[in-house]
Amino acid sequence: MSTLHDAVDDLASGSIIALIPAYNAGPFVHEVVRKARQHLPVLVVNDGSLDDTAHKAETAGAILLNQLPNQGKGAALQLGFRWALEHGATAVLALDADGQHDPAEIPKFIAKFRQTGADLIIGERDFSQMPLVRRVSNSLARKSFSWAMGQEVRDNQSGYRLLSRRLLEAVLASDEQGFEFEMDMIVTVVRNHWKLDWVPIRTIYADEVSNIKPLQHAAHFFRMVWSARRQLRAA
Repeated sequence: MSTLHDAVDDLASGSIIALIPAYNAGPFVHEVVRKARQHLPVLVVNDGSLDDTAHKAETAGAILLNQLPNQGKGAALQLGFRWALEHGATAVLALDADGQHDPAEIPKFIAKFRQTGADLIIGERDFSQMPLVRRVSNSLARKSFSWAMGQEVRDNQSGYRLLSRRLLEAVLASDEQGFEFEMDMIVTVVRNHWKLDWVPIRTIYADEVSNIKPLQHAAHFFRMVWSARRQLRAA
């Protein structure tokens, strides 16, 4: 098993790094990190957690960055992207800490990246496997965002995704700090006429606790839809 020093050396040689933003993910993060490390070096950004997330991530072998206070998933991803860029990463594969993303599927993303060189590869979930409320909300979100993009976006809210180095650099300028940051990645790719691609992934719902506030989430989502529509029409 490689050491943390080995992981940093690997990044310096231009490898892909797995990035896990984590907030109060103590019950899940150790196993997610352990499985992800079977494929890639792992960086965890602990986003002001109040539980033992940081300890669990480190004991599983992750490189750990602490972000204080809690600033949201977008800010955690940006911090991780900066670190990865500074350490020479070719690409970053982001996955969630709560067990909804199966690390065994990491090779799918790596293979697609090597085959296509896509700047953004998103894990496409099977909406029919979601609980009813989430299936309806995700289907509506997909259709709305596809309209804004002027092309089909199969899954705009999946957090399981791989970003190329030039996309990492581009999205550091984003002002979005929450989940909207992940939507802004797609806007950046489409606006620049870069390549967007997909890989099918398992649709997993277990015992994780959502940090999403539904009304606030909906308001921010539709703000992003209109913003994206305006940006692409002006491009």
